[in-house]
Amino acid sequence: MKTDKSNPNGNFSGYLNGLIGVLLFSGSLPATRLAVIDFSPGFLTASRGSIAGILALTVLLISRPKLPSGKQISSLIIVSLGVVVGYPLLSALALQHISSAHSIIFVGLLPLSTAAFAVLRGGERPKPLFWFFSVLGSLLVIGYALFQGISGSYIGDLLMLAAIIVCGFGYAEGAEISKTLGGLQVISWALVLAMPAMIAFSWFSFPSTLITVHIGAWISLGYVALFSSLIAFIFWYKGLAQGGTATVGQLQLLQPFFGLALAALLLDEQVNAGMIIVVLGVILCVACSKRYAR
Repeated sequence: MKTDKSNPNGNFSGYLNGLIGVLLFSGSLPATRLAVIDFSPGFLTASRGSIAGILALTVLLISRPKLPSGKQISSLIIVSLGVVVGYPLLSALALQHISSAHSIIFVGLLPLSTAAFAVLRGGERPKPLFWFFSVLGSLLVIGYALFQGISGSYIGDLLMLAAIIVCGFGYAEGAEISKTLGGLQVISWALVLAMPAMIAFSWFSFPSTLITVHIGAWISLGYVALFSSLIAFIFWYKGLAQGGTATVGQLQLLQPFFGLALAALLLDEQVNAGMIIVVLGVILCVACSKRYAR
């Protein structure tokens, strides 16, 4: 996928939509961490997919778009497996073993995962310096977390790494098909394709009692179902299609710090001046990677 250098408004719109998507995604892991305290990872994944799927089906019934072609359905299945099922389930499982703050550091690897799959799937060919600044930005994110002394578990780390890989694949595939279907249709069809299985699994994994479920878990479920699973993707896929997957995808480098800020607010985790310093470094890497993305 290539963007038009002569269309700065399109590039700006791509970054703006991408940033809105990143801001909405930033609350996903803190919300998931709160939710898995009272819900099982399987039920959380299935219920968020079911709720978002019903909303997506409503959107499609109202807008009445043209049905996807067979080739498009194949791509939508990949998107569904990556971002509707894979990432939510793997990250929820990981958050049973590691803290929200620790899981967030892996999001710093998401731009590399997305860009790598964009190269394989979309034919994008960023310059070598693009990869240099992408790796540097990711190392800044990981280095910050390690400097803070955040500890995790072997199982949790592997689950989060797997989540990042499948999410990057889903992002890249969704961005490619968004060029013909549009971001709203891509995530809507992906959710609808997964909805029958999600509803069935929600029924079988329903908690034995709801008495012990706190209000925070219900609010978190609502957030990941409405914003993380649907609304954020509308902005995100539109931004990737407008500005280029590898290019706009670098905005994901900012997501860990938005997430850490929310974790501090919701989970009482400490935020210090070092975070602000590293954020500035990450923003610089995003700016530099944008320059060498084409």
